[in-house]
Amino acid sequence: MAWLVLVVSGCFEAVWAVALGRSEGFTRLVPSLVFAVAAAVSMVGLAFAMRTLPTGTAYAVWVSIGAALTVAYGMATGTEPTSVLRLLLLVGLVGCVVGLKLTH
Repeated sequence: MAWLVLVVSGCFEAVWAVALGRSEGFTRLVPSLVFAVAAAVSMVGLAFAMRTLPTGTAYAVWVSIGAALTVAYGMATGTEPTSVLRLLLLVGLVGCVVGLKLTH
């Protein structure tokens, strides 16, 4: 259960990161509200997962999922450059996260 909550929390990390960028320094209401809600959900989920998972592993997985999804979203929407090397690096990042899960 902790792993599932951690993965969902990592997804919410990507949501709050994108919303933070779109909030334009918290001057836009809707993205600012999305940021606040997603950040709270993400942190609560991370805290829940850390009750049973090692802190370092949980944090690394949470950050990696959020970072990978944020970059992938940016590449899909055209706000981030896309290249074969960037895609390979994202695959490597995801592979490292899977490795942390498998070695737990």
